[in-house]
Order: sequence, then C-alpha cells, then structure tokens
Amino acid sequence: MDGDLLLAGFIGIFAGIASGLLGVGGGILFVPALTLVLGLGTVEAESTSLLAIVPVALVGSWRQRRYGNLVVRDAGVIGALSIAGAVAGVALANVLPEVVLRIGFALLMLNLARQLVMRGLRDRRARLAAAPHA
Repeated sequence: MDGDLLLAGFIGIFAGIASGLLGVGGGILFVPALTLVLGLGTVEAESTSLLAIVPVALVGSWRQRRYGNLVVRDAGVIGALSIAGAVAGVALANVLPEVVLRIGFALLMLNLARQLVMRGLRDRRARLAAAPHA
C-alpha cells in the first residue's frame, strides 16, 4: 500500500472518531492533517476535505438520529443552503492567493479554540456556583 494512502487512511480513521466523539466538523481536522501530514496545498486539502466530509457527516447523522439527537428539518435547511455557500467558497478559493486561505483558516481555528475555552470556563463557573458550599 502506498505510504500516502496509508497516512490518508489513518487521518480518516482519526478524524472519524474525533468527529463522532466531539461533534466537530471533519474539515477542522482534515484540512490541517492533509496539509501538515500529506503536504497538500491549501486548496487541494480543502477540496479533498469537502468530499471526505460527506460520508463522515452521513454516518454521524444517521447514528445520532438513532439516539434522537438530530433535528432533521434544521439539518436539511443548513445542508441545502450550504450548497450555495460551498459553490461560492470554491469560486473564491480559486481566485485568492493560497497564503490568504491559510491565514483565514488559521484565524478560523483560533476563533473556534477561543470559543471552546470561553464556553468551558463559563460552564465551570456555572457548575461551581451551583455546587453546595461546605
């Protein structure tokens, strides 16, 4: 088996587990892994990620629906409207310099990390405030 194909397989397994466990979008995991591990350019990694996300999203949604966690109507609206967004994003990605895409993706990741930290701190404070004081 080709080394890159084997690495891509490991990326897929890891991203699938993390996506199912944490509910993160596969692109958040696929794009950095494809650029850092496989050495793909940003546009190639983003394009590959778009297709790779489809089976992960379908299986994850199917499994979550079985647990009663999926709001089908909302998912349908988001999915339908994201098609237009994906078309526009691909068109934009093909005209922007790769460094702009890389910086934009890095800023997105930093903002997501900031939001997760803030939510965790807020939840922790709420739990501490609700705990009985000794």
